[in-house]
Amino acid sequence: MKVLVSLVSLIAFLLVLLPGPLYKFGIVELGIAFAGFKYGVYAGGAALVLLIVQALFMRKTLTLSSGVIALVFSVVAIAMPLNMMNKAEGVPAIHDISTDLVNPPKFVAIAPLRANASNPVEYAGEETAIQQRKAYPELVTLSFAQSKADLMTASEQAFKNLGFAVVSANTTTGILEATDTTTWFGFKDDVVVRIVDEGSERFVDIRSKSRVGRSDLGKNAERIHTLIDELNAVLTK
Repeated sequence: MKVLVSLVSLIAFLLVLLPGPLYKFGIVELGIAFAGFKYGVYAGGAALVLLIVQALFMRKTLTLSSGVIALVFSVVAIAMPLNMMNKAEGVPAIHDISTDLVNPPKFVAIAPLRANASNPVEYAGEETAIQQRKAYPELVTLSFAQSKADLMTASEQAFKNLGFAVVSANTTTGILEATDTTTWFGFKDDVVVRIVDEGSERFVDIRSKSRVGRSDLGKNAERIHTLIDELNAVLTK
């Protein structure tokens, strides 16, 4: 029984831990990776049931170390996917976020890199904008007193500080583009910053868009918030 509980809990743990790296390195497709989460929850539940049965009826076969390890593996296998599901339910199923919903910044240099992406480079449309306004009303165009050149430099530095791969920084158009690769799944999400010089003010808009997936689980909005904070931090140094 001890071996069975340990084996099932380990399988459950691996079913939720490995999908990310396996997809990241092109070993499995995204659908298969996500299926691993579902079966991980099932296996985690089965491991917990077996652990309870062992504790109640086969206590002599249960040791503290094996019980704790099995419990941790099972809880992780159940909690991780459920946490993702809970997060998905709390945010709109969109993947294209912009501080300007009327005239979103356009991807130019990055466009060829998205040629094979399931999500097209064009803005997702008014339905997405409506959902964003409800979910993230705080994401609006930013205004700065610094020069366009200073904002270009600061934005590029903010990209680098956050680990984004800078693709383009066009001082003439005031457009900066970069790609952020997520750690676990290796998802590539693209970011564009547009700086417009209007008299005594500079207006900055940021857009973040996923290459794959219908819902980003709030990641693009989170990325824009993080980038704004980093940009402000760079400007105050």
